[in-house]
Amino acid sequence: MALSWKLVVDSVNAPVLADFWAAALGYEVEDPSVLVGRLLAAGHLPAEAVAEHDGRTIFRGYAAIRHPDDPFDATSGVGLGRRLLFQDVPEGKTGKNRLHIDVHGEPGGLDALVARLEGLGATRVREVDKGPAGHWWIMLDPEGNEFCAT
Repeated sequence: MALSWKLVVDSVNAPVLADFWAAALGYEVEDPSVLVGRLLAAGHLPAEAVAEHDGRTIFRGYAAIRHPDDPFDATSGVGLGRRLLFQDVPEGKTGKNRLHIDVHGEPGGLDALVARLEGLGATRVREVDKGPAGHWWIMLDPEGNEFCAT
């Protein structure tokens, strides 16, 4: 039996990093405001546990994105399919990622993909051209996490 999963990314500013990755992948930022409102109203969540971002009430230090075609729970805003969760942590990034995302563009569209990602805040690190085995750019997201554009 296959298991459900999500990729969790440690961050410095979860909502901002979620915005970058949602734009980069064409995903949707999850909106937990209904759930947060219910928890606040019931007294199950202190006011200091929430924040505002882009007009939404969110859990402070957390944000998630989901594939737009996947189902989600309307009462919590939580995606039930492909999703990434960003969580703020106190320590900064100290080394190379052991896991990374490959962002695939249209065939022959690597230059356009890289330019679009740079426009969203990514940084080029190094171009890799292995001929028939592949051609890609190693890039950094706005918080310095490595990923590949191919």
